[in-house]
Amino acid sequence: PSKRSAMERMYEENRRIIMEAKLIIENQRQYFQTRATRDIELLKSRLIKLRVEILKREDAIYEALYKDFKKSKFETYFSEIGIVISEIDATLKHINTWSKPKKVRASGLNFPSRDYIYSEPYGCVLVIAPWNYPFQLAIAPVISAISAGNTVVLKPSEHTAHTSQLLEDILTTVFPTEHVKVIQGGIPETTLLLKERWDYIFFTGSVAVGKIVAKAAAPFLTPLTLELGGKNPCIIDPTMSTKLIAKRLVWGKFVNAGQTCIAPDYLLVHKSIKAQLISDLKSEIIKAYGENPQESEDYPRIVNSKNLARLTNMLQDSEVVFGGVSDTDDCYLAPTLINEPAFDSAVMKDEIFGPILPILSYETEKDIHSVLSHYDKPLGFYVFSNNTSFYKKMIETYSFGGGTINDTMIHFGNSNLPFGGVGESGIGAYHGRLGFDTFSHKKGIVIKGNWLDIPLRYAPYTNKLNALKKLFKFLG
Repeated sequence: PSKRSAMERMYEENRRIIMEAKLIIENQRQYFQTRATRDIELLKSRLIKLRVEILKREDAIYEALYKDFKKSKFETYFSEIGIVISEIDATLKHINTWSKPKKVRASGLNFPSRDYIYSEPYGCVLVIAPWNYPFQLAIAPVISAISAGNTVVLKPSEHTAHTSQLLEDILTTVFPTEHVKVIQGGIPETTLLLKERWDYIFFTGSVAVGKIVAKAAAPFLTPLTLELGGKNPCIIDPTMSTKLIAKRLVWGKFVNAGQTCIAPDYLLVHKSIKAQLISDLKSEIIKAYGENPQESEDYPRIVNSKNLARLTNMLQDSEVVFGGVSDTDDCYLAPTLINEPAFDSAVMKDEIFGPILPILSYETEKDIHSVLSHYDKPLGFYVFSNNTSFYKKMIETYSFGGGTINDTMIHFGNSNLPFGGVGESGIGAYHGRLGFDTFSHKKGIVIKGNWLDIPLRYAPYTNKLNALKKLFKFLG
């Protein structure tokens, strides 16, 4: 009886979620049909209100991220609040231009005509956000989606409960629920949401879950963006100062305790400078976080004990040359360096997503290719080199989502660059104008002139073929 009762409760809860989701989607579809979501001045006023609300709750955001991760205020503003405010500002500045029909060169075959590309919102959008940057990676795609004229249902991560609740509080204050609605919950809620028919789905998370989302979208042929991950390589040749490399690597790898989809996943360093680089990495870690990073106010925690266990298991068959200390009660794992792990070791099989940095060595470009060929196309790609021909060759030889030369991760901060993956690291891209375009269907329109009507295209076609060939050759 108790088991039946539990199953009945689960059934009732699932039914409640389904009914709530259907009602929300229906309300949003009706609101979308009013065309209110395409009122640029209304959108701007709500974006301004969102900006004000975020800044008003700045301290609450700091507190939520600290409770979820022990993130410092600096890191929270840098990686969460600041990026969102910049995204809002850029959207407010350019939304009028982005939303206007774009005139393009007309085809001579259609002469006389005027040709345009119209941006049309998809409709009701589902955004599924991750836990690693739970504020920024939730709100940024919402900003893009509503700027393009869509309604949004946001499903934030259940692993960062304090931030998810704050997201709901902020967005409920700014937007009517028929425009933007937050639905919290875990895997059951996400699974049920994915059973509904959406006009667009935007997912940020792991490759494994990305495949589940894509499968859910397939029956409805729902367009989607998948922001995933991968094993991001960092190739280091002997032409740069190892001290500068180490400083930039320690920042890029250990910010957010390595829980960043574009963090360097492993180093591939020239054998001649490997020992010096390891020494400099140790020095820079201590300089950044002290002799005991657990006492540092600037070093975050692993999101939960499950992920901590996953990470510490990676250390079991590895040669730890620095760090490796963990504290289960505090969800703490020290910045850790691993020397020459085997390809079949746990740390080299999957994306690490934590503060563990494997260091491999190479001597020739053939060695580099041998290592990189073990993995699918990564989301991020990094090269440290003063040799222009070398890093250009790396860029042109390998396929990846995006990257940086002589630093790590900073390409994410430029809204003029697309951010997204390729192959198993993702589908589609966003940020800035590209975010607006991601959530817009592009309609091609030809406005045909009536003052001239060339008879060539009309039947009968007798004796017209040579004239048609000459026209194509002329227009080509």
